[in-house]
Amino acid sequence: MLGGYTSKILKVDLTTQKVEIEALDEQTARKYLGGDGFAAKILWETTSAATDPFSPENPVIFMTGPLTGTIVPTSARHIVAALSPLTNIWGAGRAGGHWGAELKRAGFDGVVVTGKSTTPVYLWVHNGQAQIADARHVWGKDTWETDDILRKETDARASVSSIGQAGERLVRMACVMSDGKEGRAAARCGMGAVMGSKNLKAIVARGTTRPRVADEEGLKRSIRESLPPERVTRETWVKKWREHRQIHWNKGRVGIKNWLDDDFPSFLPKLTEEMVSDKSKIYYCPGCRYSCTESHTIDGRRCQVYESMVPLGALCLIDDMDALQEAYDLCNRYGMDAISVGGVVAFAMEAFENGLITSADTGGIRPLWGDAAAMVEMVRQIGESDQKFARLLGQGVRRAAETIGGVAPEFAIHVKGLELPAHDPRSSNAVALEYATANIGAWHQSASGVMIKNFLLRELALPENQDSLENRFRVDGRGELVAKLQNFLCSFDCLALCKVSARGTNRSYQEIAPSYFAQWLSQVTGWDVGLDEFMKMGERVFNLERMINVRRGISRKDDTLPPRMLAHKRGSGAGKSEAANHLPPLGEMLNQYYSFRGWNELGIPTREKLADLGLEELTGKK
Repeated sequence: MLGGYTSKILKVDLTTQKVEIEALDEQTARKYLGGDGFAAKILWETTSAATDPFSPENPVIFMTGPLTGTIVPTSARHIVAALSPLTNIWGAGRAGGHWGAELKRAGFDGVVVTGKSTTPVYLWVHNGQAQIADARHVWGKDTWETDDILRKETDARASVSSIGQAGERLVRMACVMSDGKEGRAAARCGMGAVMGSKNLKAIVARGTTRPRVADEEGLKRSIRESLPPERVTRETWVKKWREHRQIHWNKGRVGIKNWLDDDFPSFLPKLTEEMVSDKSKIYYCPGCRYSCTESHTIDGRRCQVYESMVPLGALCLIDDMDALQEAYDLCNRYGMDAISVGGVVAFAMEAFENGLITSADTGGIRPLWGDAAAMVEMVRQIGESDQKFARLLGQGVRRAAETIGGVAPEFAIHVKGLELPAHDPRSSNAVALEYATANIGAWHQSASGVMIKNFLLRELALPENQDSLENRFRVDGRGELVAKLQNFLCSFDCLALCKVSARGTNRSYQEIAPSYFAQWLSQVTGWDVGLDEFMKMGERVFNLERMINVRRGISRKDDTLPPRMLAHKRGSGAGKSEAANHLPPLGEMLNQYYSFRGWNELGIPTREKLADLGLEELTGKK
């Protein structure tokens, strides 16, 4: 019997109200692994170039991985995937928390939902069973309220994955939130809006059966070899948070004033003081020993997160921590990607400054740089208001700029329609290439150029002088570097592991060799997977995601960065950091990247490459 998997996928058609269970065969499992792999395979087979993301035919796919629910650290994650209403291509959000493990224990590797219900519903999945239930009483409620109500109706120990008002209203940056106030978000690409288009309010999961592990004793020994048993201490957590964020600031990684400036001196000290306050408590996802360097709670409520506070704060020149926490709470309650929301608010501020919009357009709001009250009100309106301008901003920066017209697209900072996360691609050539080529659009965890360490060099055979802070402006070898890291971390997204574990952030910040992850996969499933096969699994799925995008019109023309990132140096030219005067040579790096990947000059995987990956069937699908 195959370990790790339940070998069951739950399929739900909301139009017909039909629920069925589909068996998963071992050949498919080994080829696509789980998580991103299963989701991409399903999306390729069930959609076409013409499928509208808001159509009933676009499936919303919840997937775990083979390690989910086991003792492997950081393995309690899941992904939510669909064609993205924000980017119109492959979309996926990833979340920690309890939901993934609960679904696995309930007896399913994943849930695939198609169709559209005539009235709001939720799905209750528990111990091998699933029912479609009426959700009219929670429609219109936020994710915190929904979590409380549905756990009372089902099981107090259940995990709820739900949308808020933003998803119901089809805000294209709406996300899927899990675990109530703890706020674990499958944030990017508008997956919450896809749920809303189906009148699907939530999926509630609860199970009591742990997945089988083929070699449990061997797995325990392997984990002990690679990791000490203790969780990270608060003292170490605070120390590493201070060090890590100061490096980012000093090296120009932080986006400021819609990516125009290089310095906002009051922001980082205030954010650091808030993050390391004694009133906060470190948050650990189930099975986590690390706690990422930004997860903490106060009174059970998820508190400020660096990746969200930079877009909502520094991008808008706002350093009022109370206002930023209020805005972040609103994003979590409405179910919105705080990264994209921060990006669209900063866009509105710059458009207002340049006279492209007025307070008459915004319903009386004056979106001025540094105006915390205006920022909070814009977040509120995007989440719940039918005011015309709020609706426009809820479509994302690309659509908002196209509607406003003029030079507005100059201020719309995105890649393939997805707003940039908190790291400036001008601060690192590898990050620039990563953003340009990531399959969902601008994403800082496709290759994780911000966290590359020397220990990855040895086993992954990465180019010398990799993208460390000291070598971040190198050009040679960037194509190979980014492609290999994308393959490695795409396997993580198939396993549904947190990428914090890829960099070994435990008490001693010990480095975990990549081969351990292949070893853990083997010990859980009973397969014999080496590092080479593990890397090829990731490469296969990355190319499958690329082909979904190619079918929808993506090519080299889209593997780019906003003009601001390629042509404009930051600030007044004073150059407060090395990165302030650097512009990434993207064209040269793309040539390297396509060549290493075996893609043609248009950025399309060749027939030979697809055949090598066992994806021959992709070449004829329209």
